[in-house]
Amino acid sequence: MKIGVALGSGSARGWAHIGVLRALTQIGVRPDIVCGTSIGAFVGAAHAAGELDRLDEWARGLTWQKVVGFFDIGARGGLIKGEKLTAFLLSHFVDRDIAELPVAFGTVATDLATGREIWLREGSVADAVRASVALPGLLAPVQHGEQLLVDGGLVNPVPVSLCRALGADIVIAVDLGSDLVGRKFRNAAATEPPPAGWRQRLAWLLGAAGAEHVARAEGPSLLDVVAGSINIMQVRIARSRMAGEPADVLIAPRLAQVGLFDYHRCDEAIEEGSESVRVMQPAILRALGRD
Repeated sequence: MKIGVALGSGSARGWAHIGVLRALTQIGVRPDIVCGTSIGAFVGAAHAAGELDRLDEWARGLTWQKVVGFFDIGARGGLIKGEKLTAFLLSHFVDRDIAELPVAFGTVATDLATGREIWLREGSVADAVRASVALPGLLAPVQHGEQLLVDGGLVNPVPVSLCRALGADIVIAVDLGSDLVGRKFRNAAATEPPPAGWRQRLAWLLGAAGAEHVARAEGPSLLDVVAGSINIMQVRIARSRMAGEPADVLIAPRLAQVGLFDYHRCDEAIEEGSESVRVMQPAILRALGRD
């Protein structure tokens, strides 16, 4: 019986996938197939390559300043060109062909021209991950042959269907958006304000009028509106897809307080990922016939 894990999209909330995968290992569940969308592709690729410990150590060391350092401002395709992120992936994590990974791996992207769902199952791991995380408007698209690819969360935020297609008999899905819709744009008690360096970069993007608005921090920011819109879209799509393609077990970390770019809040996301597995442990073992 092959076990598949489908890791969903969710930007910075995706560090919860590290906690999920670790907690699954602790209860004796080792997936034969790992599929991911967006940040789920990033974490899933690290796990499939045997580099989850390395990713864990790096993610826990992130600060706001380091996160902002990856933002190479662009004028075409997205606010962030993504060249710094790609260079980091290639220099810090071993890139190899997907077919050579010790654990079967696949990721999802979206063809910008046709809207088709694209399954990436061969070629460079780094290229596949970079395509899957290309959040429209924020991160520039990726040229893949004749296709221009963007974030897979537009079409399949929790890739249960890809897990099934790769031969999974039991699919454990991780949905990072279960508690997002209906929450306020900003939870002042839980969300840390961005540092001056980030505000300055955002002000530069918005121009002189935007600079004054960012300095006053009145109302929802540009990123708040973008993040909120993306959250609504992906939550609705994920619910629709999983209604027709249900997982055997659904794990739902509750991380609505973690913002789109709160990658420096890795510790709490990982802990919540681990806790969500502990909550669902009876269901997981029952689905695997181990209760």
